Amino acid sequence: NIAHGCNSIIATNMGRKMADYVITEAGFGADLGAEKFLNIKTKQAGFDPSAVVIVATVRALKMHGGVKKDALKEENVDALKQGVENLQKHIETIQAFNLPYVVAVNHFVHDTDKEHEALAEWLETNNHPYAMSKVWAEGGEGAVDLAHKVLAQIESNTKTFKRLYEDDQSIEEKINAIAKTVYGAK
Repeated sequence: NIAHGCNSIIATNMGRKMADYVITEAGFGADLGAEKFLNIKTKQAGFDPSAVVIVATVRALKMHGGVKKDALKEENVDALKQGVENLQKHIETIQAFNLPYVVAVNHFVHDTDKEHEALAEWLETNNHPYAMSKVWAEGGEGAVDLAHKVLAQIESNTKTFKRLYEDDQSIEEKINAIAKTVYGAK
């Protein structure tokens, strides 16, 4: 992991030579590392990504819904429902790249069944593919469902990856594309 939140091109290409699938952490949100990874790193490295995993937690969604840090262990389905707006924006950003995705819901011990049910209902209602990820408690076994769902997205994909801008566009056009698509600027 280097400063902008993803590993080096050398590391990615080494992995691509050694495995059928390479997973790289591309930053800390679709608005920071993923945008740079998808627009810059993959272009410079000479490959297109196959799919994206968007990681979400009940805790983070509740914070985005207005819950203070010291109250996150308390069940708050309403705050979670408000916080999904943040997740929706990250999903929209990835969709702008025309990539398949899976939302990985990281399961933690303080999450409640009602919170997970509310999040699952929102994801299903909005046709977002997702998997419960229990790697914190179960290690690799806790990610098997997620792995299967990512592979299914890759294997059934009919979309063609597209970057938000072309190299020959002006700096102003590139900034506008990022600001409007990723950050919602007008």
